[in-house]
Amino acid sequence: MHLTDPTQIFEERRHLERLGLRTTQWAGGAGLALLAGTFLMCLFLEDGRSRFFHSYLTSYAFYVSLSLGALFFVALHHISRAGWSVVVRRLAELMGANTLLLAVLFLPILAGLEPLYPWSQTGAAHADPLLAWKSPYLNVVFFLARSLFYFAVWTGLSYYLLSRSLEQDTSGHVELTLRLERISAPALLLLGMTVTFAAFDWLMSLDAHWYSTIFGVYYFSGGMLGFFAFLTLVVYALQRAGRLTRAITVEHYHDLGKWLLAFTLFWAYIAFSQYMLMWYANLPEETGWFLRRQSGGWGWVGLILIFGHFIIPFFGLLSRYPKRRKPLLAFWAGWILVMHWIDLYWLVMPEFSPDSVPLNGVDFGCLAGLGGLYLANLARLARGRSLVPVKDPRLGESLTFENA
Repeated sequence: MHLTDPTQIFEERRHLERLGLRTTQWAGGAGLALLAGTFLMCLFLEDGRSRFFHSYLTSYAFYVSLSLGALFFVALHHISRAGWSVVVRRLAELMGANTLLLAVLFLPILAGLEPLYPWSQTGAAHADPLLAWKSPYLNVVFFLARSLFYFAVWTGLSYYLLSRSLEQDTSGHVELTLRLERISAPALLLLGMTVTFAAFDWLMSLDAHWYSTIFGVYYFSGGMLGFFAFLTLVVYALQRAGRLTRAITVEHYHDLGKWLLAFTLFWAYIAFSQYMLMWYANLPEETGWFLRRQSGGWGWVGLILIFGHFIIPFFGLLSRYPKRRKPLLAFWAGWILVMHWIDLYWLVMPEFSPDSVPLNGVDFGCLAGLGGLYLANLARLARGRSLVPVKDPRLGESLTFENA
């Protein structure tokens, strides 16, 4: 039985309570221990420093994409005046607010600039005419300034969206909803610009000789898909823990499933467009990037992405049935998250190891370590706060939402 009246939301278990504290302590402690252990392990590996930073960047880009997807979703929710998504919006707001933690976790990447980005090495521009031509943009000072700007935008937007939403929980003022709607249009423009250039800077510039004008859209599409998968798993886990058991219904799962299917298609469309145009042009400065990802075992990873990131989840999510079966939809969400990480691994790691796929414990240590910190801070942000915006004017519409 689900809720039918906004006043009934106060009868729902909508706080993490002690679960939030335990998650913060255990996930945070485990995350720090795993990251420290992984770094120490790399000290004993050949070329271990470069190995660690490439793996760290892969998982870092993964978690950044989840929070950026959440910010896009919240802004899109407000600008479209959506009703169905009110009951899951607070969870997305909290995920978006994790950008402040991610700004702190960017510091190890700054420490690993030289092994990650050949253009940042002293004298690189003098030895390579193309790097010299790109040096007004690809230089360490400007790189740091741009990164600082990205985090300022993301953190400022995320905390504004969350703080106004929490303020409405107390005051109930409808004007706050109108204010959030007004800021969401420029917010989407800022997010589109900053996500695109962050993808250029942090991922595409690993090989400064290659470029793609839709690379930012490629990263965005994967991030949105990863966010909806992560949101689905968070909702499922919360309900298994006895939270929001009546506020979020199978109808909301159904819409989350639609978003998963839509961005599965959109990611595949962008990925194919990027590949097809470069294959058709057959220019050496463009095809070399793909050539590295089709040799030395990386071609098999590409096939995994074609089938695992697109074909299999496409048919798995195509019908109505899996979208309305919570455990089944959670399975597909977990599957998609794994594929999203593999996709980022395929983007980053061939620059470190073009001749073989170097998958080992370093990669899993960085993924789990950063994941522990991400979950710990998410639980910290949620502690003492309602997991549903209880005085949103469209809450009643969301509680009674049904798919046609």
